[in-house]
Amino acid sequence: MAKKAEKTKAPAGPERTKQLIASNKKARHDYHIDATWEAGVVLQGTEVKSLRERGASLVDGYCYIDNGEVWMDAVHIAPYVRGTWTNHAARRKRKLLLHKREILKLMNKTREKGYTIIPLSIYFLGSHAKVEIALARGKKEWDKRQTLREKQDAREAQRAMRRREMLS
Repeated sequence: MAKKAEKTKAPAGPERTKQLIASNKKARHDYHIDATWEAGVVLQGTEVKSLRERGASLVDGYCYIDNGEVWMDAVHIAPYVRGTWTNHAARRKRKLLLHKREILKLMNKTREKGYTIIPLSIYFLGSHAKVEIALARGKKEWDKRQTLREKQDAREAQRAMRRREMLS
Protein backbone atom coordinates (compact mmCIF):
# COMPACT_ATOMS: atom_id res chain seq x y z
CA MET A 1 0.00 0.00 0.00
CA ALA A 2 1.18 3.49 -0.81
CA LYS A 3 1.26 6.02 2.00
CA LYS A 4 -0.68 9.23 1.57
CA ALA A 5 1.46 12.30 1.28
CA GLU A 6 1.27 14.38 4.43
CA LYS A 7 0.12 17.95 4.06
CA THR A 8 2.75 20.45 5.07
CA LYS A 9 1.79 23.44 7.14
CA ALA A 10 3.72 26.57 7.93
CA PRO A 11 6.09 25.74 10.77
CA ALA A 12 4.79 26.83 14.14
CA GLY A 13 7.89 26.07 16.18
CA PRO A 14 11.42 27.40 16.14
CA GLU A 15 11.52 27.65 12.33
CA ARG A 16 9.13 30.63 12.55
CA THR A 17 11.06 32.74 15.02
CA LYS A 18 11.83 36.43 14.83
CA GLN A 19 15.18 37.35 13.32
CA LEU A 20 15.74 40.93 14.42
CA ILE A 21 17.31 43.15 11.79
CA ALA A 22 17.16 46.62 13.34
CA SER A 23 15.48 48.28 16.29
CA ASN A 24 14.86 51.90 17.22
CA LYS A 25 16.17 51.99 20.79
CA LYS A 26 15.86 55.77 21.01
CA ALA A 27 12.10 55.60 20.32
CA ARG A 28 11.33 54.26 23.81
CA HIS A 29 13.40 57.08 25.26
CA ASP A 30 11.74 59.83 23.20
CA TYR A 31 8.13 58.59 23.19
CA HIS A 32 5.45 57.11 25.44
CA ILE A 33 4.39 53.93 23.60
CA ASP A 34 0.61 53.41 23.85
CA ALA A 35 0.02 50.46 21.48
CA THR A 36 1.99 48.37 19.00
CA TRP A 37 1.10 46.55 15.78
CA GLU A 38 2.91 44.16 13.47
CA ALA A 39 2.77 45.17 9.82
CA GLY A 40 4.04 43.62 6.63
CA VAL A 41 6.26 45.70 4.35
CA VAL A 42 6.17 45.98 0.57
CA LEU A 43 9.81 45.69 -0.50
CA GLN A 44 11.81 45.40 -3.71
CA GLY A 45 14.09 42.41 -4.26
CA THR A 46 17.34 44.19 -3.45
CA GLU A 47 15.84 45.59 -0.25
CA VAL A 48 15.12 42.09 1.00
CA LYS A 49 18.68 41.00 0.20
CA SER A 50 20.06 44.05 2.00
CA LEU A 51 17.87 43.36 5.06
CA ARG A 52 19.20 39.80 5.19
CA GLU A 53 22.66 41.39 5.55
CA ARG A 54 21.32 43.53 8.45
CA GLY A 55 21.59 46.79 6.51
CA ALA A 56 18.84 48.96 8.03
CA SER A 57 18.37 51.91 10.37
CA LEU A 58 15.08 53.10 11.87
CA VAL A 59 16.42 56.14 13.71
CA ASP A 60 14.66 58.91 11.75
CA GLY A 61 11.75 56.78 10.56
CA TYR A 62 8.09 57.68 10.90
CA CYS A 63 4.79 56.47 9.47
CA TYR A 64 1.78 58.32 8.13
CA ILE A 65 -1.62 57.49 6.66
CA ASP A 66 -2.47 58.69 3.15
CA ASN A 67 -5.74 57.74 1.38
CA GLY A 68 -6.40 54.82 3.70
CA GLU A 69 -2.89 53.36 3.29
CA VAL A 70 -0.07 53.37 5.83
CA TRP A 71 3.36 54.47 4.59
CA MET A 72 6.74 54.28 6.32
CA ASP A 73 9.17 57.05 5.40
CA ALA A 74 12.78 58.07 6.18
CA VAL A 75 13.84 54.53 7.10
CA HIS A 76 17.28 53.77 5.73
CA ILE A 77 17.78 50.39 4.06
CA ALA A 78 21.31 50.31 2.68
CA PRO A 79 21.73 49.65 -1.03
CA TYR A 80 22.55 46.03 -1.81
CA VAL A 81 26.33 45.69 -2.17
CA ARG A 82 26.21 43.30 -5.12
CA GLY A 83 23.29 45.10 -6.76
CA THR A 84 23.37 46.63 -10.22
CA TRP A 85 21.34 49.37 -11.84
CA THR A 86 18.24 47.71 -10.35
CA ASN A 87 19.26 48.72 -6.81
CA HIS A 88 16.71 50.56 -4.67
CA ALA A 89 16.80 54.07 -3.22
CA ALA A 90 18.01 53.95 0.39
CA ARG A 91 15.39 56.28 1.91
CA ARG A 92 12.25 55.77 -0.17
CA LYS A 93 8.76 55.54 1.29
CA ARG A 94 7.49 51.98 1.74
CA LYS A 95 3.91 50.77 2.02
CA LEU A 96 2.90 48.92 5.19
CA LEU A 97 0.31 46.16 5.14
CA LEU A 98 -2.34 46.31 7.88
CA HIS A 99 -5.97 45.33 8.20
CA LYS A 100 -8.58 48.00 7.46
CA ARG A 101 -9.82 48.14 11.07
CA GLU A 102 -6.24 48.66 12.31
CA ILE A 103 -5.70 51.48 9.82
CA LEU A 104 -8.96 53.14 10.91
CA LYS A 105 -7.95 52.86 14.57
CA LEU A 106 -4.55 54.42 13.81
CA MET A 107 -6.16 57.16 11.71
CA ASN A 108 -8.55 58.13 14.50
CA LYS A 109 -5.81 58.19 17.13
CA THR A 110 -3.33 60.20 15.05
CA ARG A 111 -5.95 62.92 14.58
CA GLU A 112 -5.68 63.57 18.31
CA LYS A 113 -3.05 66.05 19.34
CA GLY A 114 0.40 64.67 20.10
CA TYR A 115 0.06 61.17 18.62
CA THR A 116 2.33 59.82 15.91
CA ILE A 117 3.18 56.45 14.39
CA ILE A 118 6.79 55.29 14.60
CA PRO A 119 8.59 52.09 13.61
CA LEU A 120 10.12 50.27 16.59
CA SER A 121 11.80 47.31 14.92
CA ILE A 122 12.14 45.48 11.64
CA TYR A 123 12.57 41.72 11.55
CA PHE A 124 11.99 38.56 9.56
CA LEU A 125 9.20 36.26 10.70
CA GLY A 126 9.87 33.12 8.75
CA SER A 127 10.60 34.44 5.27
CA HIS A 128 8.45 37.59 5.59
CA ALA A 129 9.82 41.01 6.53
CA LYS A 130 7.73 42.63 9.27
CA VAL A 131 7.81 45.99 11.03
CA GLU A 132 6.63 46.62 14.57
CA ILE A 133 4.98 50.04 14.59
CA ALA A 134 3.77 51.96 17.60
CA LEU A 135 1.25 54.63 18.37
CA ALA A 136 3.27 57.05 20.45
CA ARG A 137 3.15 60.40 22.22
CA GLY A 138 6.27 62.55 22.49
CA LYS A 139 7.90 62.89 25.90
CA LYS A 140 8.82 66.20 27.41
CA GLU A 141 12.37 66.79 28.61
CA TRP A 142 11.41 66.26 32.26
CA ASP A 143 9.73 62.95 31.34
CA LYS A 144 12.98 61.74 29.82
CA ARG A 145 14.96 62.74 32.91
CA GLN A 146 12.41 61.05 35.18
CA THR A 147 12.62 57.81 33.16
CA LEU A 148 16.42 57.83 33.37
CA ARG A 149 16.25 58.48 37.11
CA GLU A 150 13.84 55.54 37.60
CA LYS A 151 16.15 53.23 35.63
CA GLN A 152 19.14 54.34 37.69
CA ASP A 153 17.25 53.83 40.97
CA ALA A 154 16.20 50.33 39.89
CA ARG A 155 19.81 49.49 38.97
CA GLU A 156 21.09 50.72 42.34
CA ALA A 157 18.43 48.71 44.19
CA GLN A 158 19.43 45.60 42.24
CA ARG A 159 23.10 46.14 43.14
CA ALA A 160 22.22 46.57 46.81
CA MET A 161 20.23 43.32 46.76
CA ARG A 162 23.16 41.47 45.17
CA ARG A 163 25.61 42.85 47.76
CA ARG A 164 23.26 41.86 50.56
CA GLU A 165 22.99 38.29 49.18
CA MET A 166 26.78 38.03 48.98
CA LEU A 167 27.25 39.11 52.58
CA SER A 168 24.70 36.70 54.01
